Amino acid sequence: MSHMDRSSGIGKRRRKVSSRLGDDDDEDSASSPPDGGKKKEVDWIFTSLLKRDEAVEEDLRGFETNRRKKTGAVLDCYPNLQGYCAGVEDTGRDRRKKSRANAGAIGGDATCGGVEETGGKKGGGGGGGESGQHRRLWVKDRSKAWWDECNRPEFPDEEFKKAFRMRKSTFDTICDELNSAIAKEDTTLRSAIPVRQRVAVCIWRLATGEPLRLVSKRFGLGISTCHKLVLEVCSAIRTVLMPKYLQWPDDDSIRAVKDEFRSISGIPNVVGSIYTTHIPIIAPKISVAAYFNKRHTERNQRTSYSITLQGVVDPKGVFTDVCIGWPGSMSDDAVLEKSALYQRASGGLKDEWIVGNSGYPLLDWLLIPYTQQHLTWTQHAFNEKIGEVQGIARDAFARLKGRWSCLQKRTEVKLQDLPVVLGACCVLHNICEMRGETMEEELKFELVDDEMIPEVALRSASSMKARDLIAHNLLHHCLAGTTFL
Repeated sequence: MSHMDRSSGIGKRRRKVSSRLGDDDDEDSASSPPDGGKKKEVDWIFTSLLKRDEAVEEDLRGFETNRRKKTGAVLDCYPNLQGYCAGVEDTGRDRRKKSRANAGAIGGDATCGGVEETGGKKGGGGGGGESGQHRRLWVKDRSKAWWDECNRPEFPDEEFKKAFRMRKSTFDTICDELNSAIAKEDTTLRSAIPVRQRVAVCIWRLATGEPLRLVSKRFGLGISTCHKLVLEVCSAIRTVLMPKYLQWPDDDSIRAVKDEFRSISGIPNVVGSIYTTHIPIIAPKISVAAYFNKRHTERNQRTSYSITLQGVVDPKGVFTDVCIGWPGSMSDDAVLEKSALYQRASGGLKDEWIVGNSGYPLLDWLLIPYTQQHLTWTQHAFNEKIGEVQGIARDAFARLKGRWSCLQKRTEVKLQDLPVVLGACCVLHNICEMRGETMEEELKFELVDDEMIPEVALRSASSMKARDLIAHNLLHHCLAGTTFL
């Protein structure tokens, strides 16, 4: 409120008092004769009020003067305060830089899980230069004695193979090829996990299917760290190694594949054997019905959910094509129609065959056994030879699941990450097969996948004639039917 407003308010109060007193005087004069004593009393009251108002005005003027003085003093101090704050900030920044430099200098001598002492008392340390203390990252002390034992050069190769499903030479090859993709640099706070340990965590997890908490204890790492390492290494395997170790054979290789398949079965121009298996998963939160596996549920008397893994193999059981991740409720022929192989083979395979079981349809490039009830001798002989070729793919999938036990049971891996993990398993399977890694008897896995005959199994008239001709030649050239004699 300004000085003028206060003066106006005081004037109004004076007029109200005067008016009230005047009214009282009129009433008194009307009711009683004039009295000089009462008039003096009124004048005294009026004078007292005026003096009090003047005192209030004087106090207000003093307060205003004092406020202006203090405001001026604060404004004069403000530039000095800004300069002081800037100086404090610069000093704090210099101290932090010095603290980081000192921490880096002693990084090699500091121990994990504690505070390194350099001339000061043990404690939290403020980071100041005068305290002589430097902070280190607190890390839980875990034992990695098991991995250190396995990583020794003199560790027996047989024991290493039992643990990681491959010899040390194969393991070293994988580490060398993945080194540039997964290697990390040391930081001020901690040393990077070596490439060999990163690869070992991933392969051990795939080979044993152990829960992450057990993998964590075995390798002396955190649970979340192990989970992250598995996904990182699997992703690197798919990016770096899959183009090299899992690919469709070129023109030179395809001739050797045809010759080897023909020597096995007598069927000409076979370039691959196809099979589809199911990988159990935890019930997803969305689209649950799509992943419900009715056949496995009925057989095992337990609710089952799965995703599919379709693969084509060569005569040695090496994958040349894979299709991963379609829901488990889909039939084998439905998965085939969704795969890239179907699009590529429909226009690219001329006078060449991929052999499948009765769960697939007969196509221009896909050869399947006879499925009617009453078969002729010729048809029986043909089915016998088709079964030998189909058995190569089936055995390859059995070795895949036996070697990598994580495929046998539901894992902790999220549904969206499973294709990467399954792809890595297929690549590692190929590396082991190419390098002659044998499997122990106790790792053999019994493959159980139900075959459902498609509603329209015969989709190519030309293939029906070609199949009859192949069956006739096999029997009459003494290439099939010997089991019936």
